Amino acid sequence: MNLADMSLTQSQFSFKAACIQTNAQIDMAANLAAVSVLVRRAAADGAQLIVTPENVAFMAQDPAHLHSTAQPENTHPGVSTFSALAKETDAWVLAGSLNIQKIDHQKDQPGLVNRSVLFDPKGSIAARYDKIHLFDADPGDQESYRESATYCPGDQAVMAKTPWGAIGLSICYDLRFAHLYRVLAQAGAFLFTIPAAFTRPTGQAHWSSLLRARAIECGCYVLAPAQCGEHDGGRTTYGHSMIIDPWGRVMATTGDDPGYIMATIDPRQSLKMRSMVPALSHDRPFSGP
Repeated sequence: MNLADMSLTQSQFSFKAACIQTNAQIDMAANLAAVSVLVRRAAADGAQLIVTPENVAFMAQDPAHLHSTAQPENTHPGVSTFSALAKETDAWVLAGSLNIQKIDHQKDQPGLVNRSVLFDPKGSIAARYDKIHLFDADPGDQESYRESATYCPGDQAVMAKTPWGAIGLSICYDLRFAHLYRVLAQAGAFLFTIPAAFTRPTGQAHWSSLLRARAIECGCYVLAPAQCGEHDGGRTTYGHSMIIDPWGRVMATTGDDPGYIMATIDPRQSLKMRSMVPALSHDRPFSGP
């Protein structure tokens, strides 16, 4: 907790953050054009940290389609687009996740990673995070997902340094694994980014509860930009992007349509909530059942 406290007290000012909500399809150029409009609007409204959803540049059901359109990071159109947007708007911009082709993958593993990329206002990559927990599930409504058939899982928790303090990166299904966020918070993160493409059944049942729980458990802000609507192959996503404060209060939320939300973030509130309920410093060893 000392490291977390030190990183937070160095930042004694608030800033505006925005969550972008999109409806990505299989036309990458159109997806990037649509999200660019929303990023520019949010920046014009004063947002200094702008986060976008999982699969922001391309969203498809067919693994073959995902493989055929994936590119290495250094040539991916999403990377160049978001880098330019960050530089143009003078904001920190998160590409929620991009379909990135691994250069040196093992032949017995899928060759793609689901990667979140954070750009600083100069357009440089400040952090990258590969999704650790892959969504292999059958959530209902005759839907079935096997991300592990397409993607390699990441194996590294990632925290990015910003002018306001450290932020922890994650993606969608990671939300169900509380220990990841606890590790990030104990390492000094005051805010989590959770870009997502939650299914409609799981979103209706769990999205808000899980987001609020992660904020409350860790005394952290949560920025959760989401995909919405119907996508390729009939898949539907829940939308309802959210910004949540360290006490678990919903500061802003969207509905079912593309757009963006904003809120003022004060890193000192994270420190305040952690001092009121210092659960992050109360871990105790125990034996399993």
